[in-house]
Amino acid sequence: MLISLRNHLEICKYLFQEGVLYAKKDYNLAKHPLVDVPNLQVIKFMQSFKSKEFVKETFAWMHYYWYLTSEGIEYLRGLFNLPSEIVPATLKKSTRDFGGSGGGPPGDRPRGPPRFEGDRPRFGDKEGYGEVLVEDRVILVTRVELQRVSAII
Repeated sequence: MLISLRNHLEICKYLFQEGVLYAKKDYNLAKHPLVDVPNLQVIKFMQSFKSKEFVKETFAWMHYYWYLTSEGIEYLRGLFNLPSEIVPATLKKSTRDFGGSGGGPPGDRPRGPPRFEGDRPRFGDKEGYGEVLVEDRVILVTRVELQRVSAII
């Protein structure tokens, strides 16, 4: 498929900036949502890059996903005459500080009181249980059941 030089450069520019690109498998879509190029041209251009092993392709849920490889980064650097210090956004180090002392994710909340209190025993607690002798067998029951049995007897 013939793709104009302007569209070719537009796709390459976006791909190098982000390091990834996706497209819905809709060949009739007038314009790609991220790049000002027809969706069909984006898909066909990226298929060409895939055959040259400049990108890796994944397809899921009617969408193509492309990820730049090292060879693709080198090719685009040569195309745009960029130094090796400039890298796609996917290769940049995150400057976010994940402060906090815990080993959990940053949104992890401190643990609060137990969910169930009162007459309902927690799992593993023997305190909430009592023993009842029924026909020469000992049965573990909750305190509430123990109170009911005591009231009947």
